[in-house]
Amino acid sequence: MMNTMRDVIVLGSTGSIGVQALEVIAANPHRFRVVGLAAGRQRELVEQQAAEHGVEHIALGAVEAAQLVRDVPCDVVLNGITGSVGLAPTLAALRAGRTLALANKESLIVGGSLVTGLAAPGQIVPVDSEHSAIAQALRSGEPQEVRRLVLTASGGPFRGRSRASLSAVTPAEALAHPTWDMGRVITTNSSTLVNKGLEVIEAHLLFDVPYDRIDVTVHPQSIVHSMVEFVDGSTIAQCSPPDMRLPISLGLDWPARVPGVGAPLDWSTASTWTFEPLDEEAFPAVALAKRVGEAGATYPAVFNAANEQAVHAFHDGAIGYLEILQTVEAIVDRHEPHAMTLEGVLEAESWARREADAYITGALKTQR
Repeated sequence: MMNTMRDVIVLGSTGSIGVQALEVIAANPHRFRVVGLAAGRQRELVEQQAAEHGVEHIALGAVEAAQLVRDVPCDVVLNGITGSVGLAPTLAALRAGRTLALANKESLIVGGSLVTGLAAPGQIVPVDSEHSAIAQALRSGEPQEVRRLVLTASGGPFRGRSRASLSAVTPAEALAHPTWDMGRVITTNSSTLVNKGLEVIEAHLLFDVPYDRIDVTVHPQSIVHSMVEFVDGSTIAQCSPPDMRLPISLGLDWPARVPGVGAPLDWSTASTWTFEPLDEEAFPAVALAKRVGEAGATYPAVFNAANEQAVHAFHDGAIGYLEILQTVEAIVDRHEPHAMTLEGVLEAESWARREADAYITGALKTQR
């Protein structure tokens, strides 16, 4: 059976996900065609990408990106924008009836019911490696046969450390991720496991599985990307070498697989995969994220925004490593939900950033 050509708009084209998506598309010209590109401020780079890929339509910034999605016909919108600024383009893609290949987890997490309420069944295809793995494993059974989802975490650079030993962590140490090369906020989030907490919320919203049936296990090798446990005791895992081009390709042409997009595992050499329970005392972010997710409304938006402010403060030397989560929890605890509209979510985020900054310069500074 021949594959039909899919027209794709790539949002966040100059970032890591966007660049790898363009590589996948360029390697499969019979399968994909880029019809639009959007980036942040890097006009020169996005114009260079447009020239290389024969793209007429480009946009700069989230507002223009949302307009691009509305105006330019396509089959798939790959949202690889970083941060909750990607919410408006996510909503625009869903309203326009496009398949949304979602790498911008923040837009789903902060948008919550705003996003899920707009999405038709199967309209959102996850691109995060963990959620792509779950989506693949879920094809092994019916929804009522799923007992639990198990997200894997590398454990970051501080796996095995006690909570007390983390108080002296430096910004440079927090950026030394053992597997992935990501930006400042995401890499730090991986070390605190805030990123895994966000992924738990994302898994709940994508797959409609209750939080008490979503677990996290630490798997340092990052080969098993996540698992689904079924009611008969069977667990289905998706395994591959760490390479985002595989979940990107599935996002672009779900559920079809693109031959040769990634290298398979080498079964001719010995290897060991290990799994260990998450130390929730040293890394309380996942438990806090579950509490935030259960609360719903604008709490996840506040969790995400307060964390971003705290991470920047940590890297600026204003707070210590353990004070990142202390700040986030304090702001979450004092939040009163806003209306679940785009404006309400943005207001909640702005409130959280102001409150986090005030807490850092006030309460935390006084405690020292």
